[in-house]
Amino acid sequence: MTPATTPVPAQSLRRVALADRLHLEVFEQGPRDGLPLLLLHGITDSWRSFEPVLPHLGPQWRVIVPSQRGHGDSDKPATGYCTDDFVADLVALIEALALPPVIVVGHSMGSTHALRLAADRPDLVRGLVGLGTFARYGDKPELLQWVAEAVQPLADPVPRALVEDFQLGTLARAAAPGLVERMVDESLKVPAAVWREAFAGLLEDDFCDRLHRIEVPALLVVAEADAYVPVADAERLQRAMPQARIERWAGAGHALHWEEPARCAASLVAFARQVAGMSAAAAC
Repeated sequence: MTPATTPVPAQSLRRVALADRLHLEVFEQGPRDGLPLLLLHGITDSWRSFEPVLPHLGPQWRVIVPSQRGHGDSDKPATGYCTDDFVADLVALIEALALPPVIVVGHSMGSTHALRLAADRPDLVRGLVGLGTFARYGDKPELLQWVAEAVQPLADPVPRALVEDFQLGTLARAAAPGLVERMVDESLKVPAAVWREAFAGLLEDDFCDRLHRIEVPALLVVAEADAYVPVADAERLQRAMPQARIERWAGAGHALHWEEPARCAASLVAFARQVAGMSAAAAC
């Protein structure tokens, strides 16, 4: 059983005021009464990270894609870039939009925020999808070295060459023409201080001790050619969340949703339909 549908309104991009007066840039598409999908981008990206996926999702879902604090054209406070800060924004956004429990979908940093939202506020989440999901950041020697040598010394303006190398490193296969350039432009909207604080926040966070609280259905999409996240991280997450299912993509890189957006959308839709069916069965 799929959610009830109404005619799909025009896509919209607007700024949403949260309870603490922080404003987030939020893209929306789909009917107001559709099952809500909340899509969360990775570090230094914006809502546009999911732009290749959006046309493939179909008309029945209410899709909400924020640029998280410090990113895109959202507000950029001077401080507040640990996981708790980002998750508090998500709670406030769900409340500001008066959303029912969401299926939360995250990529990389966004999947960390999705995990924490599901663990800390189970009343707001009915399903969880992680794309390129870290089990931990601080145990990755190459990441630690790169952050220490390339990120922590950053000053404005952030060098375009560094951002290009970072974004290209997320790919194992080609993305659509112009996509990497667009995402580099989005990453250059992120001030150097946000790069430093957001990466530091991830390296300090150890969130696995909360994952046993997550009881909703979960899908972990694993890119087997991911240069940042080893397959073992998904296996560690699954041990903490036995209800989670792992879907492995051979040859895919960390930005698997850029490499294969139609396939990514198909996985999300299949999962959403499963969750919607479970909810409908429980209501009977």
